Formats: sequence, structure tokens, C-alpha cells
Amino acid sequence: MHPPAVYMLPDISANSCRINRIKNKKDKKDEQIEELTDKVKRQMAEFDNFRKRTEKEKANMYAIGAKDIIEKILPVVDSFERGLATVENPEEDPFADGMNKVYKQFTTALDELGVTVIEAVGKEFDPNLHNAVMHVEDEEAGENIVVEEFLKGYMYKGSVVRHSMVKVAN
Repeated sequence: MHPPAVYMLPDISANSCRINRIKNKKDKKDEQIEELTDKVKRQMAEFDNFRKRTEKEKANMYAIGAKDIIEKILPVVDSFERGLATVENPEEDPFADGMNKVYKQFTTALDELGVTVIEAVGKEFDPNLHNAVMHVEDEEAGENIVVEEFLKGYMYKGSVVRHSMVKVAN
């Protein structure tokens, strides 16, 4: 005859400890994944901000460069205007007609670039747009109204490149 079989129950406390260790490892891994995910999100946001900032700086540098070039071209346009103003019959003078065509080409190119003339005569004086170099008593014009423009002012995409030099009524 055989002796009776003895069954050993597994040690529950050992299994429970093993399960707890596995859970702790899993929790630590989940924490690490969460930290790394957060780091990646932050770095992506920082990179996106950097990209936007550099695009904005590049656009500003372009605008500043364009403004500088426009400032240098405006005296040439002024010279064309003064020269064409001295010709009595530009239609009859082939040289004056050619100069007028070049002038129109200049102004068309400036217009296409976003350069606009600041309206002055008959408008209320605005120190942001006009530079008052003279004041005159003129009851017909009204107070603080521009009565004469000595030099045209220009804007480039909403920013003043050169203020209009004007005479203002008191």
C-alpha cells in the first residue's frame, strides 16, 4: 500500500509578492512612458515656437530690407516728377514722353510691391503720416487741414516709409 498523498498548497504570500513586484515595475514603466511623452510634447511645442519665431523674424528682415530699398528709390521718383513738371507739352516732346513712360513704369512697380502714396492735400493733419514744415492762416481750408504738399509721403504695406512734407492751415 501507498502512503497517502500530501498535497502542498502554493505559497500565496510568495506569489502575491511577485505580483506586487510586477505591478510596481509596470507602474514605473508607465510613469517613465508618461514622462517621456510629456518631454516629447514639450520639445515639439518648443520647436514649433522656434519655427514660427524664425519665420516672423525672416519676414521682418525682408520688410526692413524692402523698406530700405524703397527709401533709396523714392528720390529718383521725386526727380522724375520734378523733371516732368518742367515740361510744358510732354506729348510733343519725344524725350519727355520717354521719361514719362519710365516714370509710369517706376510707379507701377512700386504699386505692385505694395507702396502707396500718402494722401495729404485737403486731409486733416496727422503727425503719423505728415511732417508739418509750415503753418499758414487760411480761413477757407479750416483748422489743421493740409493745404499744400511739398514732398509726397509713401507707405509700404501699412508702414510709413517717408512722411509727407506739408503746409498746414491754422
